[in-house]
Amino acid sequence: MSASMFDLAGRVAIVTGGNGGIGLGIAEGLASAGATVVVAARDTDKSLSAVERLSRVSSARHSHVQVDVADEASCRAMSQSVVDAHGRIDILVANAGITVRKAPEDLTPGDWSKVLSVNLDGTFFAAQAVFPFMKQQGGGKVITVGSMASLFGLPFAAAYAAAKGGVVQLTRSLATAWAADNIQCNAILPGWIDTDLTSAARSQVEGLHERVVGRTPAGRWGRPDDFAGVAVFLASRASDFVTGTALPVDGGYSVNAG
Repeated sequence: MSASMFDLAGRVAIVTGGNGGIGLGIAEGLASAGATVVVAARDTDKSLSAVERLSRVSSARHSHVQVDVADEASCRAMSQSVVDAHGRIDILVANAGITVRKAPEDLTPGDWSKVLSVNLDGTFFAAQAVFPFMKQQGGGKVITVGSMASLFGLPFAAAYAAAKGGVVQLTRSLATAWAADNIQCNAILPGWIDTDLTSAARSQVEGLHERVVGRTPAGRWGRPDDFAGVAVFLASRASDFVTGTALPVDGGYSVNAG
């Protein structure tokens, strides 16, 4: 297989939540493979900083767009603005996500709705919004970001686990629905990754760091840049016959019975 199978030159990618953490790691990977990346997020200042970082990775015309993924109209406006600015949408990385760390019995209806609306509804709305453009141009790649919580229960994040489990099933459903349109849909399942989100978890959950390192065969927490390669694979021609998968990126955590 030649390196050109992984070449994303001329492709336009939207990365929701792409202004930090795993999303930014993915965005940098796509940019390094030649894609033009649009960072889609709520925090404009943070997005501008992310675009500046991407401009140091490649000379493509990277940009940002403000979006609330939990709002269907906002997602549709996002997609239209990207097409207006760049002419096409080849890749969607539906990465935006939040969590609320509480025991299940302490979750309020507002907590539950907030987590589900961003993580699950937001993934659906973003995918639905890019679909007509991908179909019209003859194909595309949808990459969703689930979690190891798609596989395991999390006692302190029931709403998050429910949402991320839903993301995997949604991805499989989209894969079967859109295969005839040459749109491949796959999920990435991050394990314990060193981000601002998990930094808060380590301060709130006693012994978490030690348990993670002890169970992870790789012997460390993941880093955002660990997602660059898998994102490029799933966004490129190299994965044209791969759809409906849920790929753990967790240093072996999910296969270690320890």
